[in-house]
Amino acid sequence: MKVIGIDVGGTGVKGAIVQLDGTILHGEKVPTDISNGREGILGSIFEVIDLLMKKDGTISGIGIGTAGRVDPEKGTVVYATDNLPSWQGTQVKEEIETRYGLPCAVDNDANVALLGELWKWEGNPESAVMLTLGTGVGGANAIQGEVLHGHHLQSGEWGHVVLVPNGKPCNCGKKGCLEQYLSGTALVQDVFTETNRMFPHGSEIFKEYSNGNQQVKQVVDRYLDYLAIAAYNISVSVDPEVLFIGGGVIDSKDHWWADFQVKLKEYFVNTSIYPAVLGNQAGMLGAAKLVFQAMEKRGESV
Repeated sequence: MKVIGIDVGGTGVKGAIVQLDGTILHGEKVPTDISNGREGILGSIFEVIDLLMKKDGTISGIGIGTAGRVDPEKGTVVYATDNLPSWQGTQVKEEIETRYGLPCAVDNDANVALLGELWKWEGNPESAVMLTLGTGVGGANAIQGEVLHGHHLQSGEWGHVVLVPNGKPCNCGKKGCLEQYLSGTALVQDVFTETNRMFPHGSEIFKEYSNGNQQVKQVVDRYLDYLAIAAYNISVSVDPEVLFIGGGVIDSKDHWWADFQVKLKEYFVNTSIYPAVLGNQAGMLGAAKLVFQAMEKRGESV
């Protein structure tokens, strides 16, 4: 049995055909067309699915992981920031099922990324948290392999926990949200503010950090302090068995992970923290897992 898993982000839509054992057979990626709002984003999703369906038409379902707060029962985006303009209110499940005639499961992108990591993780942690550091900051909580959504569908919204009271304005309307200090976007902006140098990507910043650039080091040191504080807050609120850190920032972990471990000791964080291992495949695999889980709950053989 094969399904399609789609990961919808602010800059790109990635998709893959995935087997029941988690093997990825084919993958595709296109830029997210945010210039045309909701219709553009849907168009990007359709484009990836169409490309994958041309490679293999024997698909049993489609899973979607998207930025924003999602009602997984209805498959509707109930809240989205300007990272995905006009996306709030989109009935993603209905759009996909109407177009392709296949069952569709939808959830928040960080939730499905955590599902993906747990699918491939050796062992079965009783509780786990995901913190994703990319264009924005996302998060997810899971108990015994099941994602927690919360009464208001906002469990795991670590990116919008207030880290600095009355701090930087966030596109969610609050001030001082963790996303404004720990996203890759925030890191690039902070380095520009300090050095008047615009780096094209956070990975270039971490290379400069490793190379001993003192101005950059000052910014990254502060970044790692904030990350350690976020990890501490998670450890004393959820107290998970495992905390995964994922997203694009983790791709540069060789430059900063060791220093981050030192910060964790300074803040007395005793949670087991690991870099997510699936990289940009986590969302696609987790979205696929979402479909298989939905089939099992419906009593279908998978």
